[in-house]
Amino acid sequence: MRIGLQVSYFSWPGAPDSIGPTFAAIARDADQAGVASLWVMDHFFQISMIGPPELDMLEGYTALGFAAGGTQRIELGTMVTGVTYRHPGILAKTVTTLDVLSGGRAWLGIGAAWNSEEHAGLGVPFPPLKERFERLEETLQICRQMWAGDEAPYDGRHYQLARPLNVPQSLSRPHPKILIGGGGEKKTLRMVAQYADACNIFDMGPAGVAAKYDVIRGHCERLGRDYADIHKTVLARITLGESGARAASGEPLQSVDEAVDKLGRLAEVGTDEVIIGMANAHEPQVYPLVAEVVRQVAPIVPAGRDGKDVPR
Repeated sequence: MRIGLQVSYFSWPGAPDSIGPTFAAIARDADQAGVASLWVMDHFFQISMIGPPELDMLEGYTALGFAAGGTQRIELGTMVTGVTYRHPGILAKTVTTLDVLSGGRAWLGIGAAWNSEEHAGLGVPFPPLKERFERLEETLQICRQMWAGDEAPYDGRHYQLARPLNVPQSLSRPHPKILIGGGGEKKTLRMVAQYADACNIFDMGPAGVAAKYDVIRGHCERLGRDYADIHKTVLARITLGESGARAASGEPLQSVDEAVDKLGRLAEVGTDEVIIGMANAHEPQVYPLVAEVVRQVAPIVPAGRDGKDVPR
């Protein structure tokens, strides 16, 4: 089982001057602790679930490029890019650039976008939900075509590309891994089965997560895709420390044993990777605990990866 880390809060003491050194230290410490992947949100305003829009927020791909320069092994992605923010041809080029400069460590994390406030604030068109899903599907097709080296014109309903050239090509082959975020059962999870290498589901407890996996399994069966090919990830909140204590933010801390137990229960329903958010991610002293969690969960084989059916 793998552990990832999402960084979604940048208003640390001393910000904005402290943001660069603190984020660099987080990326380096996570890399050295054995964390498999590092993720930032693709937002331009802070989101309401974390704080007011006026809190600090970094542009995602610039932040990942910065992190790539200070790390060696950790994989890098956005959790997740809103399809409305970038033309798909430019998005493919952006992710390719990150992949080349990081030595093949880039992911394309993508979704249908939802934050109308930042669209309006920055003048980005925000089409209706149906159209955003149409644009998402076309974007997935375009990215896969460009990473395949196919320069034939693309003529879609929303996007037309005369020559989708992509040079240099990504180092990741056949392409940077594609993760689709969201739990919509008719469209989002169908696109996971059809186009993606990975899904990302919000932590809704093992039973809720397993129900979403069952939907993906059904889409895979209808499309002729091997369900085992899908890398199953969950986004969860785990702040490590002394059990019963609280972080400076007031968030309760979980011990290594409590975290491992939680991760193990998600593995029992087939989760391959849990991407955690930590209120104390900026505190260097937490990373020995992170390294211990990584060590303890590494031998766990998620259900469905050992020849057994995923529990339902």
